[in-house]
Amino acid sequence: MRLSAFLSIAVFAAGCSSGPPSGEVSGTVSIEGTLLERGSIGFVPADGNGQTAGGEIKAGQYIVKSSVGIMKVEIRAPKVVGKQKDYDAPGGKWYPLEEESLPAKYNDETVLTLEVKAGTNQKSWDLKKK
Repeated sequence: MRLSAFLSIAVFAAGCSSGPPSGEVSGTVSIEGTLLERGSIGFVPADGNGQTAGGEIKAGQYIVKSSVGIMKVEIRAPKVVGKQKDYDAPGGKWYPLEEESLPAKYNDETVLTLEVKAGTNQKSWDLKKK
C-alpha cells in the first residue's frame, strides 16, 4: 500500500512542472564560415510575452535555456577598437573599448527568429558581415 501511494505521488509530482515550458537551444555561430570566437546570443519573445534568455558564445558554441515559442534572436560580436582608462589619475586601469562588429539586422534590429520547442533544439547561424 505504501509503495502505491508513493508511486501516485511521484507520478503526480512529475506531471507538475515548476514554471512555464522551456527548451534548451544549442548550436554554433559563425561569420562567413568562421566560428565566432566570443560574443553573446539572446532570445526575446516575438509577441512580447514571456521571459528573455541569453548566454555567451565561446569558440563558436552556445547553449541557452529559453522559453518556448517564436523568439527574436539577437547575436552580438564585440570587437576591440581601442582602450579607455577607468579614471584619469595615476594608478588608473586601462580597459578595452569595444563596439559591435555585426550589422544591426542581427541584434538591435534583428531579422533572426527561431521557434523554440520544449526539449532540445539545435540551431546554427552563419552570418554575413554586411
